Amino acid sequence: MLRLLKASLVMFIGLHALFYALQNIANLSAAHGALVYVLSGADHEVYPATLFFKLANPAFSWAALALVLAGEFAVSYFGIKGGLDLFRARTGSAEEFHAAKRSGVIAAALALAVWFGFFMTFGAAFFQMWQTQVGTGSMEGAFMYSMASAITMLFVCLTDD
Repeated sequence: MLRLLKASLVMFIGLHALFYALQNIANLSAAHGALVYVLSGADHEVYPATLFFKLANPAFSWAALALVLAGEFAVSYFGIKGGLDLFRARTGSAEEFHAAKRSGVIAAALALAVWFGFFMTFGAAFFQMWQTQVGTGSMEGAFMYSMASAITMLFVCLTDD
């Protein structure tokens, strides 16, 4: 039962990322606009000054969006692959099941890189996106997904013994 749970949770990491990536593509112009808004520091009233920099360049925002999409698709690939690998190895030995965890752990680590690294570290801390409603929504979603991925990674890494 625990092995099926691990396979399912890893699969959910992959599907979650796939759904976000596809929704971002379906709303490409809006996703780009949200990044332009956040990176430019628009409507920052609580902490209007920064020690760093603000970017209103649409080309940079397209590059950032491409990086986010690439990360989401990478998480999706490794999560779905990892879930399938774990499902296939569910009846194998402890060593076989442990070896099948590789893609799932990569998916969870990449999810942390995307949602903790990109959104929370750069978006929330560097660009202070928490100051706007658009940014706060993104930051809260990133927190939920990165924490779910971290907990899943820890659970998946536990051995059967």
